[in-house]
Parts: sequence; C-alpha cells; structure tokens
Amino acid sequence: MGRILLIIAAVIAALILIGPLVGLVFTLLKWALIIGVVGLGVMLVKNAFGRSHSES
Repeated sequence: MGRILLIIAAVIAALILIGPLVGLVFTLLKWALIIGVVGLGVMLVKNAFGRSHSES
C-alpha cells in the first residue's frame, strides 16, 4: 500500500514539474516561428524591391 502511494505521489510530482517545462518549450517554439515568419517576410520584401531596382 505504501509503495503504491509513493508511486502515485511520484507521478503527480512529475506531472507538476513537466507542465511548466512543456509550456516553456511551446513558448520558445512560438517565438521561433514568429521570428522565422518575420525574417521570411523581410527577405521576400527585400528580394522584391531589389529585383525591381535592378531591372529598371
């Protein structure tokens, strides 16, 4: 009985600790995607304006 309660307590503690870590990972992933999209947009705009100036 004591061993079962100890296992249950360990599982609950692990879930409590894993929750913020998963949140941190998803937050970092979100910011990486935002920075990537902004960088891609800047690159596309730069290529579009660079191409129009070189052709004229």
